[in-house]
Amino acid sequence: MTLRAGETGHAVTDTVWSQVGGTETFERIARAFYRGIREDEVLAPMYPQDDWEGATWRIQAFLEQYWGGPSAYQEERGHPRLRMRHAPFPVTPDAKERWLKHMHAALDEVELPPMHDAAFRDYIERAALAMVNHFE
Repeated sequence: MTLRAGETGHAVTDTVWSQVGGTETFERIARAFYRGIREDEVLAPMYPQDDWEGATWRIQAFLEQYWGGPSAYQEERGHPRLRMRHAPFPVTPDAKERWLKHMHAALDEVELPPMHDAAFRDYIERAALAMVNHFE
């Protein structure tokens, strides 16, 4: 949870987002992640083929907000409601593992400081597991 100045104001404490380099770092993570996703035969069809930039912005903005950065995601899209937003897609255990492979590769590329890297990886593992909604 991030302490903010008002409902959608700036964070009033130092955050993971600021400690790892802010928007520049999160954009690098999102772009590296989607380079892998676009080539993935299982995951790519789940994404809007005509809006890769939009998809990139959404994950970047979500992650930035989660880690204490700007609240642009919530301002534009409302509460994340991750399970609801992913319900239309067959998120199988295989899809989860593929998603994690691409996110781990993105984190490898960005090379966050060890403490932040461990926290980020722990979060994505838990979040990915929570999105599984179909079993093969």
